[in-house]
Amino acid sequence: MVVPHLLRRARHPTEVELMDIPWLIGLDPQERAVAVADLKVVNVATGELLCRVGRPATFWFGVVDGLLKMSNDSALGMPITFTGVPPGGWFGEGTVLKREVYRYNIQALRKSVVAGVGVATFHWLIDRSIPFNRFITQQLNERLGQFIAAREIDRLGDPDARVAHGLAALFHPVLYPGVGSLLRITQQELGYLIGLSRQRVNEALHALQAQALIRIEYGGVRVLDLDGLRRHLPR
Repeated sequence: MVVPHLLRRARHPTEVELMDIPWLIGLDPQERAVAVADLKVVNVATGELLCRVGRPATFWFGVVDGLLKMSNDSALGMPITFTGVPPGGWFGEGTVLKREVYRYNIQALRKSVVAGVGVATFHWLIDRSIPFNRFITQQLNERLGQFIAAREIDRLGDPDARVAHGLAALFHPVLYPGVGSLLRITQQELGYLIGLSRQRVNEALHALQAQALIRIEYGGVRVLDLDGLRRHLPR
């Protein structure tokens, strides 16, 4: 369930925002019309929760702009961030498919614009649209690979390698097509997602920049060698 006060603030997406929703492109005219009529967009403030652990899934979500984090319920133990969700990323399809409750919290790390399509429309598209099914299947497959990689990152003792692999995950061209080559992210936000201090992230970013893998720019990080980031090994 979406936090009620966010749902009250929801609005219809603009034409520009619709252009940033990748799965709409493959739908036929009727499917697109149904999806667009159901789509909602909401502006989420820094720190606001979009989803809570234990609440039933009522929407499938995507990030139009901003940055979200997916984490566990810290009341049940040590806080763990599972992944970040940058622009272009859609998430929660597994939960929506199974009509389960959320097993994670989704929180905005900065002011964000989030789109959502209702569970009923999601399943209607699953039942009739081959392109939509292909998109969801690809999402699930890539997501599995992402979480396997995240487990590997957690075991890396070398901070430079953790930052390299964490950045590479955020530049995933299939899961997050809206990122491109420049990710708008602060060192503090990156630290939250990877589990390192801002100071240590800063050191790692400068080390990666010295290797010509990235370039630190005002308000973000530009990737120069994505394959190099993915292959970066601990020292």
